[in-house]
Amino acid sequence: METRGIEQMFDFQRLPSDGLVLLLVLLYSPVGLCLMLIRIFIGAHVFLVSCALPDSLARRFIVRIMSSVLGMHVRQTNPHLRDKSTKMYICNHVTQFDHNIVNLLTSCNTPMMEDSAGFVCWARGFMELGTISSQDEMEESLRRYCSAPGTLPLLLFPEEETTNGRAGLLKFSSWPFSLTDSIQPVALQVKRPFLALSTPNSFWLTELLWTFFVPCTVYQVRWLTPVSRQEEESFQEFANKVQEILATELSLASTQITKADKAEHIKRKRHSAPRTTTLSLGARPRPLGFMVRSSAVEESRMRRMAQQVKEVLPDIPFSIITRDLAQTNCVDTTITNLLESAEELPGEAISGATGGATGGAAGGAWRSPSSVTPASTIKPSSKCFGKSPVDRHMSLQERKEALYEFARRRYIEKHGLEQDNNL
Repeated sequence: METRGIEQMFDFQRLPSDGLVLLLVLLYSPVGLCLMLIRIFIGAHVFLVSCALPDSLARRFIVRIMSSVLGMHVRQTNPHLRDKSTKMYICNHVTQFDHNIVNLLTSCNTPMMEDSAGFVCWARGFMELGTISSQDEMEESLRRYCSAPGTLPLLLFPEEETTNGRAGLLKFSSWPFSLTDSIQPVALQVKRPFLALSTPNSFWLTELLWTFFVPCTVYQVRWLTPVSRQEEESFQEFANKVQEILATELSLASTQITKADKAEHIKRKRHSAPRTTTLSLGARPRPLGFMVRSSAVEESRMRRMAQQVKEVLPDIPFSIITRDLAQTNCVDTTITNLLESAEELPGEAISGATGGATGGAAGGAWRSPSSVTPASTIKPSSKCFGKSPVDRHMSLQERKEALYEFARRRYIEKHGLEQDNNL
């Protein structure tokens, strides 16, 4: 799938882009913050209840009701299709709490694939695998778990990364399908008003707080008919078949995009993000959103501003003027910046620009003779920053007049005119 397809599979912004919906979110935010604080308090009690009660139908029912108070509403379709003899459930991955949701409907275990163990792993409802040093060792450990009698079914997410659940499924990894020859697909759909379900690289605790903030998040779990691997099928072909089944059930595209492709796309998007321009003091901010002018009008305005600066500072090249205007977007601020940095400007560039601007009729670029007063001697600098706008204006006016006088002297020396000539 092309880059545009990858963009559709993930939400990189939490807040909506529509102005009206964003306004509604802002109006709702005080209510959402209060709701989040209340749900944090209730969530602590839900956690204690889930730890105190043994795994049973009564416990799942109580925790499911309390989870609804937390804004996590769970529904299921076709529960009669759930096969109690199946050792593995295969589900698409949408949020970081998918395993908790399925566990509210039936007892199952999801191994922690990341390098995390201890209290956090247990508190989030994951199954610890102990010390695992390689992928092969992990697969062998899970294979022994599935073959052991009396163990709970495994719940695995072969996508290995979350999507927004609206565009397509990531390519299924083949290793979960090598653990057992029979699996039960579980289709998961998640809906939430206003805000995105998740963003790339978002921490699970942050996602939990956003879940508490929104009015509700609806999880729809659909149980599908168990599928068995045929003898002639490879593990990857079996994975592709199950992926097609889930994609058809969810009305999504079955893609070949892997979790590595997602990581690469996130990295590329982060590096290609537009860099913000810091506005100088006194500069006018550029118009935003619907107030942005067309590029042609903006270029014309920029050329007109550059010409105004050029009339005051004829020795400064257009490239330097344009570059400073792009940052300040203000004629007066650019003139001040260029006057204050006159010592830093290359002498050859300034003299070349002067020759092109004032001596074009005479032909050729002109190099300033050594007798010409350097820029540092004609750059008037005030002893201190003016206390009033009038003082600051006079200081700027003195700089302008000094630069005009400097340009006039150079023009006289170049053409061999007398000092008393009127230009």
